[in-house]
Amino acid sequence: MPIAETWLLPDGVADVLPEQAQVIETLRRKALDFLARRGYQLVYTPFIEYIESLSSISDSNQDLDLATFKIIDQLSGRLLGVRADMTPQVARIDAHVHPVEGIARYCYAGTVLHTKPQGFNTNRAPLQLGAELFGSSCIDADVELVDLMLSLLEHAGFADGIHLDLGHVGLFRSLVKHANLDKDAEQHLSDLYQRKALPELAAYTHDLPCGADFNALGRYASDLNALRQNLSPQVWADDEFAMAFNALATTSAEIQKRWPNLHIGIDVVELRSYHYHTGLTYAVYAPHRAAPLAQGGRYDGIGKHFGRARPATGFSCDLYALCAGQFEPVSVVVAPKGSQQDLLEAIAQLRAEGRNVIQLLGQDDVDSVAYATHRLQHINGQWAVEQI
Repeated sequence: MPIAETWLLPDGVADVLPEQAQVIETLRRKALDFLARRGYQLVYTPFIEYIESLSSISDSNQDLDLATFKIIDQLSGRLLGVRADMTPQVARIDAHVHPVEGIARYCYAGTVLHTKPQGFNTNRAPLQLGAELFGSSCIDADVELVDLMLSLLEHAGFADGIHLDLGHVGLFRSLVKHANLDKDAEQHLSDLYQRKALPELAAYTHDLPCGADFNALGRYASDLNALRQNLSPQVWADDEFAMAFNALATTSAEIQKRWPNLHIGIDVVELRSYHYHTGLTYAVYAPHRAAPLAQGGRYDGIGKHFGRARPATGFSCDLYALCAGQFEPVSVVVAPKGSQQDLLEAIAQLRAEGRNVIQLLGQDDVDSVAYATHRLQHINGQWAVEQI
């Protein structure tokens, strides 16, 4: 095979060149420092693990399982998985590696790998950054994570025109349980809700147990007041349903207090991560972007796989997607060859000030540094930087 074909990258995988890599790395450092100041401790997780560890969520989430590359470990012969999401790994740390009493807060940033592009994202190797909170099932924890997500995006420069979507999978889940539906009916309803197929929903729910309530759930999915008025008393008597509804309404009100100018949308049948999450779900969108800037939700019981079930909530984002289309010219100062003390001191001073300085080698001149923007020159007995 010609070499020109062997070095081509697979679909969905790309190099990141200096002008954009600098933007991404600056945002990564800025975001992790911000999360640290909010009490979230940084952890690093391995790129590969035994598949049993990564399946702490994917046991009930076929989408995550299908997104995970699987390989055979040449040392043990066991099946390994390349992480497609870092949340199961952080859950393993919380439950098994670093168990703490009470609430634990962690943050992370690292590359994950997907077998196929996910959603609107064509990149199969996102740079995932996120935060997770373990050990609290109260609404305050959900409010903290939503507020943290919004604050992080604001800190990263995404304040204007953003939109927050809130949902709660507990509404649909408790209604399915209340109506005693089988898995096929549950899956079909989930599909209808995700496609927003209201005429099909009305026809399908006509003879379904609690059919009018399932129809109302889809028809009034974005209006909690209208939904409240159109659901049957039997549904409101269900404690799980009422608890989920009140949690969604309370969270929305609390976030609106903290972010009075934020537009908040409600969608109680947003079920894209139905098998992943167990409660509140949230996502932030920006104008002219189809994919969310960041998204997350509650996933209680996450540590059960490792012998320590814990309530948990968290969010993540793709730094590559956040920085899409952003470039920062690299400023490089070229210094002449030499070892005289004043020259070395001038170079050291510039680097201490945060400037990028390259000293020429051998017989090279400034033209040998293709990306040079400035040069260090000796003028009137002093070293000075001049733009090229």
